[in-house]
Amino acid sequence: MRVLMIVAQKNFRDEELFHTKEELEKAGHEVKVASVSTATATGMLGAVVKPDLAVKDVKVEDFDAFVVVGGSGSPELAKYPEVSNLIKSAASKGKVLGAICLGPVVLASADVLKGKKATVWSSPAYTESIEILKQHGAKYVKEGVVEDGKLITAAGPQWARDFGKAIAKALSEA
Repeated sequence: MRVLMIVAQKNFRDEELFHTKEELEKAGHEVKVASVSTATATGMLGAVVKPDLAVKDVKVEDFDAFVVVGGSGSPELAKYPEVSNLIKSAASKGKVLGAICLGPVVLASADVLKGKKATVWSSPAYTESIEILKQHGAKYVKEGVVEDGKLITAAGPQWARDFGKAIAKALSEA
């Protein structure tokens, strides 16, 4: 199975990309990384990644799962129509969707969380993430990893490995 992980150009969360990717590859899945361009993307902790694809060039039928990596830069992804359109298309075709940390904000903005259970990063300094999910019809659940059918969300970097394992499990059942 093929998985596309979408990162922000700046300030994606390093371990949410790498730990999740490791778990998916360990389970035998092929993982590609995309961003709004193929220019070097930089993580919050200093990781540098050269995306394999620009989101605008992604064909939904080429992948079985789409994962939005979190970090303080991830809400920026919601501002790009090509990201929202890709997520909407993947959801309409029954693909596995995942998002971690602030990534669920991107899924909410693409209107694919309506009626679904989901979690998101929240801190005293950043409480609007929960509100954004609720405004878009999601049922917020305060847990580390939340699964609702083919939708998997995780609350933050400490859940990255469990998040990767949950996506791998969903793919094996797809």
